[in-house]
Amino acid sequence: MNPAKELLNTSLLLSLLVFRFCISLDTISPNQPIKDGDILVSKGETFALGFFSPGNSGGRYVGIWYHKVPEQTVVWVANRDNPLNDTSGLLSINGRGNLVLNSKKRSTPIWSTNASVSSTNNSMAQLLDSGNLVLVLPDNQRVTWQSFDYPTNTLLASMKLGLDRRTGLNRSLTSWKSEDDPGTGTCSYGINPNGYPQFFLYKGGTPLWRTGSWTGRRWSGAPNTVPNLTNYSFVDNQDEITAVYGFTDPTVFTRIVLDESGTIHRLTWNGNKWVEFWSFPEECDRYRECGLSSNCNPYEPDKFWCTCLPGLEPNSTHDWNMRVGSGGCLRKQGASMCRNGEGFVKLVHVKVPDTSVARVNMSLSLKECEQECLRNCSCTAYSSADETRGGIGCLSWHGDLVDIRTFANAGQDLYFRVDAVVLAQYAKKNGLTQSKSMVAILVVSIGLMLLLVVSIARWLVMRKKKAYFEESAMELERSTKNSYLPFFDLSIIIAATDNFSDANKLGQGGFGSVYKGVLDNQKEIAIKRLSKYSGQGIEEFKNEVTIIAELQHKNLVRILGYCIQGEEKMLIYEYLPNKSLDFFIFDETKRSLLDWRRRFEIICGVARGLLYLHQDSRLKIIHRDLKASNILLNNALNPKIADFGMARIIGGDQIEANTNRVVGTYGYMSPEYAMQGLFSVKSDVYSFGVLMLEIITGKKNSAYYHDGPSSNLIGHVWDLWREDKAMEIVDSSLGDQYANEISRCIQIGLLCVQEHATDRPTTSAVVFMLGNNTTLAHPKQPAFILKSTHNGKDRSISEVANSVNEVTITMLDAR
Repeated sequence: MNPAKELLNTSLLLSLLVFRFCISLDTISPNQPIKDGDILVSKGETFALGFFSPGNSGGRYVGIWYHKVPEQTVVWVANRDNPLNDTSGLLSINGRGNLVLNSKKRSTPIWSTNASVSSTNNSMAQLLDSGNLVLVLPDNQRVTWQSFDYPTNTLLASMKLGLDRRTGLNRSLTSWKSEDDPGTGTCSYGINPNGYPQFFLYKGGTPLWRTGSWTGRRWSGAPNTVPNLTNYSFVDNQDEITAVYGFTDPTVFTRIVLDESGTIHRLTWNGNKWVEFWSFPEECDRYRECGLSSNCNPYEPDKFWCTCLPGLEPNSTHDWNMRVGSGGCLRKQGASMCRNGEGFVKLVHVKVPDTSVARVNMSLSLKECEQECLRNCSCTAYSSADETRGGIGCLSWHGDLVDIRTFANAGQDLYFRVDAVVLAQYAKKNGLTQSKSMVAILVVSIGLMLLLVVSIARWLVMRKKKAYFEESAMELERSTKNSYLPFFDLSIIIAATDNFSDANKLGQGGFGSVYKGVLDNQKEIAIKRLSKYSGQGIEEFKNEVTIIAELQHKNLVRILGYCIQGEEKMLIYEYLPNKSLDFFIFDETKRSLLDWRRRFEIICGVARGLLYLHQDSRLKIIHRDLKASNILLNNALNPKIADFGMARIIGGDQIEANTNRVVGTYGYMSPEYAMQGLFSVKSDVYSFGVLMLEIITGKKNSAYYHDGPSSNLIGHVWDLWREDKAMEIVDSSLGDQYANEISRCIQIGLLCVQEHATDRPTTSAVVFMLGNNTTLAHPKQPAFILKSTHNGKDRSISEVANSVNEVTITMLDAR
């Protein structure tokens, strides 16, 4: 053969091999190392491994990242604390069968797997589609080392965290030092095997947050906010204490990340960006927030979140009054707690105290646990260790209780030991019974109360309007006394609003007026003040107090308290300076301040808040008046659903409910609700769909369109979508950079406003569609697309809805 031709063929073959190695191989063998510039790609092209420099760093690291995600998202780093200073790095299998990272400028390895490998020349490193880098012996496929055993700041599906009792390996997450430095940071998240195991989040060795114990289904202090999509498993035996989380759809990219500040985030890739589903710690989550033997209740923010357990009092009344709860609580003097008629008070929906100091006996039932605790005078509380099979196992605490907090939709029952006096007081206050005779007394009392309520209702009907209002106000005051909300004295509100001065007035509505106020501690608040002599709003006032006080979500407006004194009835909310969403999107100038990324965040935030109301909160709540003016924006323009005066609670198994009193706003009401009074989660989904289309277009649904066959926004979008021209109505200020994502959101909006409720997606399906680039169904014809006589203004059943800075107030009574 011609030597020149042979040399050319050899060069072509080598080039082909190098090209193939750089883009397709998923393994490193003794004869196939990778250098800086090469990458490994897993078989399904999910993950890649190679050299990278994070952020503004000049150092070079070996890491693993998502291969199909445009923005490089690193999930693991090999030499995190020992970067290379140049591009001479080489990752290879050495003579002892270990994976090593070398540099031309250093004689010793920069990083190595340091695995015990019996075979010296037969190891192979392979990158799997799970994101796991494994060192295996091809002869028997035995894994001698894996990156999943040495996580950095990211937890992937199927990755174990926890302790291997046999080897002593304790897998935990550790934060990066900064966005530019993947070195081991000060924050960590891992298992604490003491007592009854639980996960702890630490910063500099100090506990920041704990998950609570494993209940058999979940971590008691970390609610699962993505139901039906994730699954968790926990193993505690003689070999290991480990936990694994999985995702039911393997095509979805999801990860849990511990950031440098000590916050854990759950993120999912939606095809364009990472969307956050939850983060911890949140309010009341920080470890020992309220000191010893106390409870942190985020539903009572201005009454001070920290509350003493029954029968206890603050260690320092002065600190407690100054909103400092770290001193905790003490038993009241003279309390006898040993075989002197004491018993247990049941605290519901709480994260049970720190279980690392708890005693565990899995052979006892809950009743046997109570008896065992009662016999031991040092036992201060007990709970079930496993809530499956009706509750098995016994957790008991002996001494001070640490880190209890109240949840709306999670937690467990905790039984706290109190003396005989407190037990009797608590039973009387809460209607608790200790015997069959007490049950009989309670039944009779309830019957008498019902008769009394009926009598009062009949009497009220015959009273004049003013008398009716006064009696309703009295009943309102009685009902609110048992709510979770703190009471604000009228003098505090007068001082905060400068005696309700016009300068502090934010707006006027059917209920009355809304004012801005500033408390003595400089905290800004919004006050919703009912008109003194209006009979409207009493039921909505009570409704809002009883419903929203139970809720806690970052996408719901927080009610801070109430005031009922004389003729004054007021609700106090957190102050949100950026007004409501309609203030922006329906204004030609202001809506340009909301680019598509911000609008999409608002859409997703509202959807997550709605999902919480429908599915994740302890109560199943239908809002019934979801609209742009009821979406408030905080400093960061994050959305918060407001105005729960029309909201209704329905049973957990109830599909829909019926009302003879249809309330809400024209343009947002679903057809089955407007025409038949039927409301359900699907009627809220309809309102959300209208809101989505308004956010995308910058136009009101009730606006009149002269150039099309349909009179409102829904019909106009539907007409254009069928002609594949839906992008023509999109707000021009959004540009065309995100055309695909906007078009997808239009289709989701149309799915939400379909005429028949059964065709509309559930709220959880909406959240999933927004967060994942899955195939969408073809929407059917929407409801309410006929000609209208409205003049472009949203109309309530009786009057125009008035939007103010913090609270949108709507007239409710049908006429």
